[in-house]
Amino acid sequence: MAPKLAGKIALVTGGSSGLGLATAKRFVAEGATVVVTGRREAELATAVRDLGGNALGVRGDVSSLSDLDRLYPTIRERYGRLDVLFANAGGGAFVALGDVTEAHFDEYFGINVKGTLFTVQKALPLMAAGGSIVLNGSMVSLKGMPGFTVYAATKAALRSFARTWAVEFKGKNIRVNVVSPGTVVTPGYKTELGMTDGQIQEFEAHAAAAAPLGRAGTPDEVAKAVVFLASDDSSYVTGADLFVDGGAAQV
Repeated sequence: MAPKLAGKIALVTGGSSGLGLATAKRFVAEGATVVVTGRREAELATAVRDLGGNALGVRGDVSSLSDLDRLYPTIRERYGRLDVLFANAGGGAFVALGDVTEAHFDEYFGINVKGTLFTVQKALPLMAAGGSIVLNGSMVSLKGMPGFTVYAATKAALRSFARTWAVEFKGKNIRVNVVSPGTVVTPGYKTELGMTDGQIQEFEAHAAAAAPLGRAGTPDEVAKAVVFLASDDSSYVTGADLFVDGGAAQV
């Protein structure tokens, strides 16, 4: 069977760990040349080494427009175009409503909402007909979870973006969809959420009990869903939200 992304040029933001790295690995395995971004230089370098010769790392923060303005000229000069964009970079933290600060709000709306919007906007001049954009959402855009007031709102905004952009791209043959993971343990549970190993195990067990499939997911299961949305297998799919959540937000 032919690779699903043979000859494609793909960008994965936040691709140095977690869901981004898992997806970048899947993209490479499916024949794509992959550009990955990340804020931490050492972690990004390690990811690029793991991905092999068909990967390029560009350090940057999606909430910084100057970083994005360095990223896309690099892609243009090296490859001349962009076929697939996985706007994955994001973050969040558990903060109860009464403890939300302006700094907390600005940080995560800056990364998740502003960062995603300008990541996509600035990619468009490089994307030709047949391009695919996938936004990394979350099941919490639909399902309430204590402590996620700000994070959930940012992910709901991404769902709105996809609906609007799918209409704006009419006639351009550029598709935009959302992948919404459920509970999938990644390094971000420690680095972003600040959870201990014990807290992660307890959280994962609670999520498994609540999901019809009876377990948490894996980064590779999300990555395979992104490959579907990025490839021609989903050529008649746009404006959609694909939940990869073991059914947790569906029942």
